[in-house]
Parts: sequence; C-alpha cells; structure tokens
Amino acid sequence: MTEFGKIKLIALDTDGVLFNDTYSPVIERFVRRHGGEYTAELERHVWGSPQLAAGQYMALACRLPYSANDVMKDFFAERDRYLAEHPVRVAPGAEDLLKTLAGTGVRVTSYGGRGKEYSFDRFLGHLEQYFDAETPYVDVNPFRPGVKEIVTDIFGYDYDEVVFVDDINRVAEAAKAFGAGFVGIPASMPHNFQRAQMAETGVRYQLDKIDAVDLPLLREVDRHLADGTLWDLSA
Repeated sequence: MTEFGKIKLIALDTDGVLFNDTYSPVIERFVRRHGGEYTAELERHVWGSPQLAAGQYMALACRLPYSANDVMKDFFAERDRYLAEHPVRVAPGAEDLLKTLAGTGVRVTSYGGRGKEYSFDRFLGHLEQYFDAETPYVDVNPFRPGVKEIVTDIFGYDYDEVVFVDDINRVAEAAKAFGAGFVGIPASMPHNFQRAQMAETGVRYQLDKIDAVDLPLLREVDRHLADGTLWDLSA
C-alpha cells in the first residue's frame, strides 16, 4: 500500500529541482557572448533537447560556423568556468522531501541530461537510500523530454500513475499530452521564460522551490489524477 490512491512513481529532475540551476545561466552567457539574442524561443528549443540538438540550435542562433559537437564542447567549457564560482549544490529541502517520500510507499527516481556517474553518483550518492533501488536515475539525454520512456519503457506504469517534478515547460507539455502528473518549479532567473510558459500550458501547481513540495500538495495531485482534472485542457 502507498500513501496515494493513484501515484506509484515520483520522478524528480536533477538540475534546477534537486540541484541549483547551473545550466540556464550558462546558456544565456554563452549565447550573448557569441552575439546571439536570448529569447523565449531559444530557451524553448535549447532546454529539454538532446545535447546535439541544443548545440545545433545555438550554432544557428549565434551564426557560429561550427558543428553541434564543437558548440557543446565550448558550452561545457563555459559551464566549467561558471561552476568554479557557482558549484552544483543539492537544493535546500531536497533531502527532507526524499525522507518524506520514503514513508509513502511510492517509488522515487531522478533524471537529467548527463550520465548517472556525473549527475547521480557524484551529487546524490549520499542520498541513494531514498531512491528506487533498481532505477535511481535515468539519463534522458538520448530521448528528451523522457516522459514516455520513463513511464512506459523503464517503469511500466500508466501515465496517470506518475508525477514529474521539473523546472522546464517542455516536460510539462509532454506530461500534459500523455496525461501524466506534473508539478512545476519553474526556472525563475531574470532571463527565464519558464513561469509564463508553464502558465500557458496549464500547469496547475507552480512552486518556487522543492521545499514547497509536501504531502498535502501531492495528495491534491493524486486526487486530480484520479478524477482526470489535473490539466486545464483549455490551455
């Protein structure tokens, strides 16, 4: 038995949810450094895309005469410089949420666009006991946004049995299309457009940070999933 009537799996994004956001500020810095304009359209195309697709879009937006591979090498060098001053940190409240979820009976996984050794083992290894023993982390880079693959291919659940917690609207759009659960913690730096885009998608729950995710909220999500009212289909 679980705490919920419907929810069987909660999937937590790493960068921007379990961790501080160390990608969107680098994307903005990279684009502006190369003479491009950081727009809502660029954010939508780069965020939530496989790395090579993101590199290709940034190359086009900045009129760079390089391959997507070369653009991404330059981008990750830029990120390394950023991390020297803004290292990856587990978000305040993340461990408390994981402890809470451990008592509910649901499975908990995490996901992101880098390999498990980098994203999970390095930064979440000390919290591994709170995640699903078989699949604590999914590298979604080959198939972003990854909603379909996580729900059906990896865990074998129905869409309305899974809740995603993410900071980008692309995942919200996929969750809505499939009827999966979604809680948004939209990236909210001055250059970001995610909060407005999630509102357009019809995301019912937009929070400021992960420590606002609690059992009362998840029970509400569970009830909405059970009666099919989580998404505003007019949005």
